[in-house]
This record gives sequence, structure tokens and C-alpha cells, in this order.
Amino acid sequence: MGAAPASRDVTSYGMGLAAPLALFFLLFFVAPLLQLLWLSLHNDTAGLHWGLGQYLHFLTDPFSLSVLGSTLLLGAEVTAVCLVLGFPIAWLYQRVGPKVQTIIILIVLLPLLTSVVVRTFAWIVILGRQGIINATLQSLGIIDTPLKLLYTQFGVVIALAQVQMPLMTLPLITALGRIDPNLDDASCSLGAGSWRTFFRVVLPLSLPGVIAGCTLTYAAAITAFITQSLVGGGQMLFMPMYLYQQASTLQNWPFASAISIIFLLAVLAVVSVFTTLGRLSRGYGGA
Repeated sequence: MGAAPASRDVTSYGMGLAAPLALFFLLFFVAPLLQLLWLSLHNDTAGLHWGLGQYLHFLTDPFSLSVLGSTLLLGAEVTAVCLVLGFPIAWLYQRVGPKVQTIIILIVLLPLLTSVVVRTFAWIVILGRQGIINATLQSLGIIDTPLKLLYTQFGVVIALAQVQMPLMTLPLITALGRIDPNLDDASCSLGAGSWRTFFRVVLPLSLPGVIAGCTLTYAAAITAFITQSLVGGGQMLFMPMYLYQQASTLQNWPFASAISIIFLLAVLAVVSVFTTLGRLSRGYGGA
């Protein structure tokens, strides 16, 4: 009886199986990015003169820089709201019975099953002058005239926070679920109160989930073209709408390409910061 053939090294299958995905990635991600970079290196819309004029135009224009700053600040505000509201939901999920857990996870996932356009129009109805909030406040006699909630920074942040909330809550539920509940009992038995146990035990061990949720929420919030445009109206301008105006309305494709590249680099810088914090948090949590 002959010897059994030696098993094939699993790493030898890697390149062949990854080829379709790599080809798809090259065609529909790398190639468009290279075309954007090529377009952004033209100083005129006709594409006759090469140079860095579009980048210099953006980086020396106070209006363009203010739009970029407003967009990055919007992402930070939405991420902070989602973290403050999402952490208690994830914490509650880990401390209730299976039936309540099912209800919570349904509430968290239900927005993902609804179109972003529908949810955004629902917020227009809620925040409008005759919307639910203003009607309730007026019926209670708290205000005499309707508050301006729609087409404001506050309205955009609240609407985006509701739209992006699942991206924050789900990583937090996963991170908190990995924490041994006996650690809470051990901390309390050693004399630590609830708040000290939370800040010294629960929060450090949940940092990987916090970082993952912040990364997902931030990236989704600053690129949410529909919600920013509809809830913000024409009162505020963020990078996705600024890019759309330059490309579709003004047909200034070289400048729009430069905006895209600069916006991409800014987002990658922020995500890199989150990634670095995530690596540090894993080391801290495992200490």
C-alpha cells in the first residue's frame, strides 16, 4: 500500500482564488482613483496644461478649506452623539434577558432595512416648522413660535446620528459581549463602586469596539450625501455637495477631482488615527 500523498500547502491556493476579487478591485476602485488623480493634475478644464493648480486653488481658498473643516467637524459631532447614545444601548443589551435582547437588536437593525432616503424624509417631517417636535412644544405651551430645526447644523447632526447609529451600536455590542461578567463582580467585591468599575474595567476593555464604531460612523457620516443635502438644504455646504456642484453643475472636472483626492486623503488621515488608537487599545485591554 503506497504512502498517502502529502497534503497541499493551503497558501498555494491564495493567489488563484484571490484573482477575481483583485481584478474587480483594480477595475472598479484603483482605476477610477488613478483617473481622478490624472484629471486633478490639469490646470484647465480642457486638459491641455499639466500642473498642481487645482490643489493650490483648493489649499489657498478660505471657502474651500472652511467646507473641508465643516465636513470633518460634522463627522466628529455625529460620532460623539452616536457614541453617547449607542453605548448605553449596547450595555443594556448585555444585561437583559434573551427576549429583551431580541427587541433591542430588532430596534438597532430595523433602520438598516429602511432606505436612507425614507429615513431622511422622515426627519424632514419631524424637524419641520409644523413637525412633531414643534407641534408638541407649542401644544405644551413651551414655545410660541416654531423653532428652526430643519436646515440647521443641529438638524443635520441629529438626523445623521439616527441614520448611522447601527454602525456604532453593533461593534459596541460585540465588544461588550466579549467582557467576562465575572470581572464586574470581582471589581465590586474588591470595593469598587459602579462608576469606578465602569471607568476602570468595562470602558478600557470595550475600547476596540468603541474605536471600530467611531471609525465606521465617522466615515459614513462625512460622506452621507443624501442626508446632508436634504436635511441641511442650501443653508450649509459640505464636501460631498461641494464636489457634486463642481463636477455636475460647473463641469469643472479637474477641480472636482482635486477635491476628491484631498477629501480622500483627509478621511484616510482620520481613519489612520482611529486605527492607531485601536491598536493601542487592544494592547491596553489585554494588559
